Amino acid sequence: MCQFLEKVAQKTDDSFGKQFRTLFADNKGSAELAMLASPTSNEIGQLRKAVAIMTESELKNADSLTDEQVKKIAQDAGIDSALFAIFINGYALNCKPR
Repeated sequence: MCQFLEKVAQKTDDSFGKQFRTLFADNKGSAELAMLASPTSNEIGQLRKAVAIMTESELKNADSLTDEQVKKIAQDAGIDSALFAIFINGYALNCKPR
């Protein structure tokens, strides 16, 4: 989980990523997954808070957290629950074998 967070953080505030996100921004959420390719400093800060408070079990089983668990972790960390849900979904899609 922490390795995935650092991978996501590599392109923080990337100018091309910002342009890409702006280009695909709409009211349908089309640019949401672009957050994983080019997060803002604020988004990375929020994600770091959430990952920091996760239990060992939650970290180990992050790909199988329920929506309620994701929401609770986000609330406990004081961050945007949608942002955290996107991150967890991206982790599940990219890091866990199917």
